[in-house]
Amino acid sequence: MTQGELSGGGPVRLFFALWPDEAVRRALADWATTLHRACGGRVTQPGKLHMTLAFLGDTDRARCDNLLRVAAGVAPRRLELVLDRPGYWKHNRIAWAGASQDPRELTELVGELRGALTDARIGFDTKPFVSHVTLLRKASAPAEMPALPPIVWRASGFALVRSAPGADGVDYTVDGAWDAED
Repeated sequence: MTQGELSGGGPVRLFFALWPDEAVRRALADWATTLHRACGGRVTQPGKLHMTLAFLGDTDRARCDNLLRVAAGVAPRRLELVLDRPGYWKHNRIAWAGASQDPRELTELVGELRGALTDARIGFDTKPFVSHVTLLRKASAPAEMPALPPIVWRASGFALVRSAPGADGVDYTVDGAWDAED
């Protein structure tokens, strides 16, 4: 991912997310390979693995300065998330890795972020938050879900990410990042 700019042009497709470090990314990519053997589909490229906290969708660039101010008012948290639950959603044919129990800090971060967006009248997808990382798209339901060895993910902040069509599907650009202070 590269640092981006939100100036110019028409609407941009945005979301807030947690991004894994390289060790977590490798572990998720390894498990995606195992899962791919069980149900096929399209594997998410390791550099694009993330956990969406709030999906904003198409956003007018004129609102982006306000969006950055709102996000700056949300306290980033250090958290430890254990990805230990594999899953499959039949309705959109996605296989994923999630947490069987969300840490309090993650629940608080999502609640504060979504609350700040609501207060600022910034639209986002209000579906309930489910902690997960999409590993496969267009997958078939596996006859048996392979075991997911627990993956410990230590996060210390969140990012505002722009998605745009690219040569390999969708490209992501970080337009803002907020980290917990040491």
